[in-house]
Amino acid sequence: MAAFLYHVLSSSALVSLGLYHLVSATRSYLKSPHTHSAKPFYPFSPSSSANNTPHRLRHLFLYLIIVCLLVALIHQLIISADSDPLLKGRTPVHRFTSLQSAAVLFLFLILSFCILLSDSSSFLPLPTDLIFALASALFFLQYSISAASASVQTSDLEAKCDSVSARISVLAAVLCLILACQPRLFVADVGLGAVICLQGLWVLQTGLSLYVDAFIPEGCHRLLDVVNGVEGSTKCDLDDSKFRAVAILDLVFLVHVIFVVLIVMITYAGVAKSVGMRKLGSYEALPNSASPPDGHHHSHIQMKALTGTQA
Repeated sequence: MAAFLYHVLSSSALVSLGLYHLVSATRSYLKSPHTHSAKPFYPFSPSSSANNTPHRLRHLFLYLIIVCLLVALIHQLIISADSDPLLKGRTPVHRFTSLQSAAVLFLFLILSFCILLSDSSSFLPLPTDLIFALASALFFLQYSISAASASVQTSDLEAKCDSVSARISVLAAVLCLILACQPRLFVADVGLGAVICLQGLWVLQTGLSLYVDAFIPEGCHRLLDVVNGVEGSTKCDLDDSKFRAVAILDLVFLVHVIFVVLIVMITYAGVAKSVGMRKLGSYEALPNSASPPDGHHHSHIQMKALTGTQA
C-alpha cells in the first residue's frame, strides 16, 4: 500500500507540473506570438498582470517542486537502506537501482535550486539555454537508469513499465535539447508539458498495474512472500499471460497518449478563449484623424488622360 501511495503522489506532482507548464507556455505564446520564448519555469501569476503578484508567490510552484523532490529523494534512500533482506528484498539490484534513482532526484533538486536562484536573484544568472541543456542531460540520465532497470527486472510486467517510462524520459530529453537550441519553438515548449503529464499518468498506471489486484492483468499476480515495491513482486506464470499483459500495457499507453492529446487541445482552446476575451475587453478603437478645416489637404487621385487611337 505504501508503494502505491508513493506512485499516486508522484503522479499527482508530475501531472500538476505538466499542466502548469502547458497552461503557462500557451498563455505566454498567445499573448505575444512573435516574442515568445520558452522558459524552464514560468513564474506564477494568477492575476492578469504579473507585476501585481507578490514576489514570494511568483515561485510558489517551484517551491512545491523542490518539496516533492525532497520527499521522493528521502523515499528512495529509505527503501535502498532497508536492513531486512528477506521481507524487504534488499537485493543488490534493488539497492543499486534505488540509489541510482536517488542520485538522479538529487541532481534534479540541484537544478531546481539553480533555477530558483537564477530567477529570484543575480547570484547565479544561468542562461535559459544552459538550463534546458542541463535538464536534457538529466532526463537522458533518467532514461538510462529506467532502461537499465528494465533489463535486470525479474518481473516482465515491471520491466515493461520501466521500459515505457524510459521512452518517455528520452522524449523529454530530446524536447529540452530542442528548446536549448530553439527556445522560440512553441511546439517543443507545449510538447514538454505534455510529456511531463504523460509521465505522470504512466507512473499512476505503473502503480495500478503492479500493486492493485483489480488492475493486474489476468494471469499475473503478486507474490505473497515479498512486500510491494520490490523487484519481481508481480509476476506472470505463463508466457501467454506475459504476452497478453504486455499487449494490454501497450494499449493502455496509447489510451494515455490520446488522453494527453485531448488535454493539450482543451488547454489551448481554454487559454485562447481567456486571452481573447481579455484582449477584447481592453480593445480601444484607433483615433480617426480629423480632416483639416481649410480642406486644402484632401487626397487626390491623379489619373492620366486616356487617348483613344483611331482604327
